Amino acid sequence: MVDFSAAISSLILPGGRSVAGALGNEDDIKRVLGQISDAYGFRGFLVLSIPDAGCHSLAAQALMTTWPSEFLRRYDSARLIDGSPVVQRLRRSTIPFTYDAHQLARRRLDGKGDAAACVFEAAGLPRGLYLPVHDASGRRAAIAFGGSRELASNDEMQALNLWAGLLYSRLNEVRGRDRRGPGSLSRREIECLRWAAAGKTTMEMARIMALSEYTVNHYLNRATRKLDSVNRVQTVAKAMRAGLIN
Repeated sequence: MVDFSAAISSLILPGGRSVAGALGNEDDIKRVLGQISDAYGFRGFLVLSIPDAGCHSLAAQALMTTWPSEFLRRYDSARLIDGSPVVQRLRRSTIPFTYDAHQLARRRLDGKGDAAACVFEAAGLPRGLYLPVHDASGRRAAIAFGGSRELASNDEMQALNLWAGLLYSRLNEVRGRDRRGPGSLSRREIECLRWAAAGKTTMEMARIMALSEYTVNHYLNRATRKLDSVNRVQTVAKAMRAGLIN
């Protein structure tokens, strides 16, 4: 079995810095991805399940991200996933590639090129790269880094591709462990449920926990799936009965 913490700690970020610390949960993985993003001069990252042809929402496929929630909202509102050259490429290729939103806009055949470029520019994500990854069962995904810096070099892409493969494998191990039962709710999921039980709205929870509203909803939705509930109210009730929250 791979010692992910040792493997990650042995890798060197630009400037000679290493990433240390355990990778015991999703927050740890998100922290390391954030450190990598910052070290390479990107605005943020997105861990994305490869959408199938029937999917019309990027937000629904986002497994973990620091890209602005407003970006995801505007992207989905304009139905930009339909006809996306990036999504089409991810479906057919496992080779890492860079992106430039303005160049991609010219390749769209649905007349939404200008709208797509505007959404990426407004979010501060006009350029970046996508790194295809997969888990042990062959399910495919990608880790994207985006920002306004120049396009990544080949050496940078190779280094980032190594980070992406290791961290995505660890993310799947952690999620597999967390799916084993109600007691496996993460610290963040329990924290969100406690605030929900106290009557806080998503906006209020985001402000209290210094998270985006998208991230709060992500934790609550994941807790809902783990507890086999149909809505937030039932999730809170089940968590209280199970003694997971007071």
